Amino acid sequence: MQDTLTPAPEDGPSSPRARFLAAFKASLADGTFAKLVLAGHRGPEPDLVRVAVRPVVLKGQDQLSFVHSHTTRDITRNHALPEGLALLDGLIARSFGHAHLLTTAGELELRVSKKGKETLLRGRGAPQAPAAADAAHNREKRRWVDPARPFLQGLGVTDAQHRVVPAMARKWKQINKFVEVFAHALEAAPQLSAAGRDVHVVDFGSGKGYLTFAVHDHLRHTLGWAGAQVTGVELRPDLVALCRQVAADAGLQGLRFDAGDVRSYAPPAIDVMIALHACDTATDHAIHLGLRAGASIIMCSPCCHKQIRPQLLSPHPLRPILQHGVHLGQEAEMLTDGLRALLLEAEGYDTQVFEFVSLEHTNKNKMILAVKRPAGVTPGRRAEVLAQVREIKAFYGIREHCLESLVHPATGVETVDDMALAVRP
Repeated sequence: MQDTLTPAPEDGPSSPRARFLAAFKASLADGTFAKLVLAGHRGPEPDLVRVAVRPVVLKGQDQLSFVHSHTTRDITRNHALPEGLALLDGLIARSFGHAHLLTTAGELELRVSKKGKETLLRGRGAPQAPAAADAAHNREKRRWVDPARPFLQGLGVTDAQHRVVPAMARKWKQINKFVEVFAHALEAAPQLSAAGRDVHVVDFGSGKGYLTFAVHDHLRHTLGWAGAQVTGVELRPDLVALCRQVAADAGLQGLRFDAGDVRSYAPPAIDVMIALHACDTATDHAIHLGLRAGASIIMCSPCCHKQIRPQLLSPHPLRPILQHGVHLGQEAEMLTDGLRALLLEAEGYDTQVFEFVSLEHTNKNKMILAVKRPAGVTPGRRAEVLAQVREIKAFYGIREHCLESLVHPATGVETVDDMALAVRP
C-alpha cells in the first residue's frame, strides 16, 4: 500500500487522528463510506487481530457496529453514533497501529507508531459500496423483535435501557428465530395473510410466555393486524398469573393467558396452533387439536419421545444397533417425528421437520412446521402416504403411534372435515 499512499496535506492545527475521524464522519454523512478497518493490534487482548467498523440502523437510529475479530471468534457490538466515535478514537489511540478508511472519494490511512507519532496518508479512490442500504438490509435479517417493546422488560429479557440481559442472550436469539419462522409460515398461508384477517393463535404450554408475547407483537405491532387474537395455555397457575400481569402492565389487547391442558382445553377457533416442548404424546394431542380445528398453521417443537422407544426393542434387523441407548433415543425421535410429518401430509399440509435454532442455544431444537394447502390433498396421495406410514411401522415393529390413533381411531378413518364439524359451531 505504501506505493499508492502519500502524506495528506495539513488542514489546520488539528491532529492527524482528529482529521481521520472527521473524514470518517463526513463519509457517513454524505454516503461515500465504504469500509473502515483497524489493524496492527498492540492492546491488552492478545488474540484480537482486527476491528471492522460500519454503520447500521437499529430502531430507526444510526449506530456503529464494531466487529472484533479474534483468532477463534468474532464479537459484534453496536453503539450509538457519539459513543461509537469516542470508542473508535480510543481504540486508535491505545490499541492499534493502523486505521484504514475507504470511501468512494478516496482512501485514508492513519499510522500510529509505538511512541505515539501519528501520520496520515492519502490514497486513490475506493469502489462504490452503499453503506446505508447494506445497513438496513443487515438489520432486517438479524432482528425480528424490537428490543424496546415493553413486554421484553416485563419478562426480564431486556433491562430498563432496552438492552438484552446477558443471561437472556440465548433466549433472545430463540425468540427472534421463532418469529422469523412464524413470519415465513404466515407468508406461505395466503388464507391468513389477507388484509383484515382476524387470526386466532393458540400457544399450548406457553410457559413464561416469551414466544406468546412475541407472536402477538408481530401480528399486532409489526403487521398491524388489529383483529389478531393470541391465547397462551399453560398448566402452571403461577406462570399464567405472571403473564397476565405483564400483559396488563404493557396494556396489550387481544392477548390472554388461560390455565389448561391440551387434552381438555377447547378454544372456540384456532388458525395457528403452537406447541413447543410438549412432552411425549402431548405433542400428538396438540397436533390433533389443530387438525380438528382446521388450523392453517401448526408449529411444534417436540420434547421427549417415550411412546415409540420401548416398541423398538422388539426383534427386527436393527436391534443390534439399537441396543445402544443413544442410538435407540435418536431412532425413536426420528421415527416419532417422521411419522407425525407424514400424518400431517396425509391431512393436506405441506410439512417440514428442521432445526430452528442451534444446539448451542437449546437441545430441544427440532421443529415440525405444517402449513395447510388451500387445495388440500387428493384421495390418491392420501392413500399413498398412509401406506408409507403402515410400511414404516411394520418394518420397525411399531404397534401404536399416538397421533395416528387419534386421527384414525380403530372404528374407522376419520377425516379432517368430519373433525372440524365437531369443533367449530
